[in-house]
Amino acid sequence: MRKYLRKSAIGAVLLSVALVAAACGSGGDAGSKEGPTITVGSANFSENALLAEIYAQALENAGYPVQRNLNVGNREVYFAALESGDLSLVPEYIGTATTFLGGSASSDSDATYETLVGLLDDKGLTAAAYAPAQDKNGIVVRKDTADEFGLSKVSDLAQYNGQFIFGGPPECPNREFCLIGLQDVYGLQFADFKPLDVGGPLTVAALEGDEIQVALLFTSDGVIAAKGFVLLDDDKGLQPAENVAPVLGKDIVDAYGDEVLSVLDAVSAKMTTAELTALNKRVGFDGEDPDAVATDWLAANVG
Repeated sequence: MRKYLRKSAIGAVLLSVALVAAACGSGGDAGSKEGPTITVGSANFSENALLAEIYAQALENAGYPVQRNLNVGNREVYFAALESGDLSLVPEYIGTATTFLGGSASSDSDATYETLVGLLDDKGLTAAAYAPAQDKNGIVVRKDTADEFGLSKVSDLAQYNGQFIFGGPPECPNREFCLIGLQDVYGLQFADFKPLDVGGPLTVAALEGDEIQVALLFTSDGVIAAKGFVLLDDDKGLQPAENVAPVLGKDIVDAYGDEVLSVLDAVSAKMTTAELTALNKRVGFDGEDPDAVATDWLAANVG
């Protein structure tokens, strides 16, 4: 999940400041179930905060006492908070979380999830079931390009080697999950590589303006739905699995039993990449309130 971002180390002082600042803007719910308050946190980007809100509301709807500490920081921050008990639950991405904890991730979701659960166990943490939704590096083209050249999967690009310009992060030529992998795994050759930004507005503008014909974006980015881009299927499994999965403290499961996992699993079962992309579009492009988007989605999908 977003291999190029959110890797800087954060110190203990920032951890404390982030948690206090987030708590100041959080609401709580006493709930109807007896037990510890479930403090739901998130990384500091909008998709993860939206997912956290969805899981938090699902828990509240089931009667659990919930507190929110959203946008607390990057993985260094929130994993430390999970281990200390300052946070009880954070939505994670199984491939990057596995790598962060020292394991090896692959395109096999089941195997990557199993590895992650084993690594979490040593830290007093566990993971609820993973969702079909994934947020990982994706290869994207415009719809007219897909239609003209019959593109639906990444391997389709090989028959047009040397014809397309590829755009992505400046470090892409040196990354195994970017240009190196596209060359080694798929045998792709591009007319040129254009260094842009990390799945951001420069890449989007270049793709729209036909400065590039192939781009690296993120699979759940709302811009894909907003602009009608076509996400090509990673049919040879270059990218590691990055399914969404709530990571939580074992103490919460010990206190409430498997019932709390069932609540989270019911949410994850309905969260596909297409659903997550549409939700990101509603928040990031349509300007809808994340809390309301979460409420609407739960009512329509979980009840």
